Amino acid sequence: MSRRELIGRKTRIEFREFLVRWTTLREIENEFSGAGLEPDGSHDPQLGGQRREFVEQHYHALDFTDPAHVERVLSVYEAILADCERNLTNPQTRNSGTLKQEHEKLLSCLRRDGYELRDGRLRARDNVLLQHLSTRAETLDAAYLATQVDRLAEAVEQDPDLAIGQAKELVETCCKTILAASGESDYDRLDLVRLVRRTMKRMQLLPDDIPERARGAKTVKALLGNLAMISQGMAELRNLYGTGHGKHASHKRLPIRHARLAVGAATTLTAFLFETHSQRVSREQ
Repeated sequence: MSRRELIGRKTRIEFREFLVRWTTLREIENEFSGAGLEPDGSHDPQLGGQRREFVEQHYHALDFTDPAHVERVLSVYEAILADCERNLTNPQTRNSGTLKQEHEKLLSCLRRDGYELRDGRLRARDNVLLQHLSTRAETLDAAYLATQVDRLAEAVEQDPDLAIGQAKELVETCCKTILAASGESDYDRLDLVRLVRRTMKRMQLLPDDIPERARGAKTVKALLGNLAMISQGMAELRNLYGTGHGKHASHKRLPIRHARLAVGAATTLTAFLFETHSQRVSREQ
């Protein structure tokens, strides 16, 4: 399965051209190096202009389908937007009207790619979180999970009932993939709630696994308990609205906003489980 770029080419070009028009070469270097990014000096983009080519050399060194790389680029974009906003509030800034228009254009590009600026941080909306999960699933050889993520991203806006059913399947597949990688095999007949609990137990994520002396133990226990309850809600929603069960002719579909809530919950749970699993695997290697 081909991997999607998590930041579009148009967005990258708009930020590049903004840097060319409003910053110096040294400022560009500081923005990227501050995020731990180095340019590919051997790459010759032949675009004309030292600043433009310098940005492209940084881009060329990155994989925009890799969530880890994308997070660093987003931190660069956050810094650029923050500088822009500071200049907009400075009465001595020249061409503030043009700067404001370009600031809005950058935000518009990011929104199109699925990101929102909140409290100075760029946050991914559900569809982009699902793409991040898809990429993570592929790196763990969970191709089936990646396929489900793609289908869920399409279904949530067009077919809420389908999205509910697939969100439940997403969590199921996540858990089964982790358990299989951990050497377990007797999980096929478990319902969703017991499956999630087995997975969390395997990774020592149940509230009882947190020692009382740990800092913030009470809060962590509460969060883990609430996270485990997502599976109960997903199972109930799927029975009421999701695909997979016959429905009465008068059946009413779930509102899209509720489907987004279910997808967001499934995404949060799946991301947490897979990230925890990935960290455990990395420590064991």
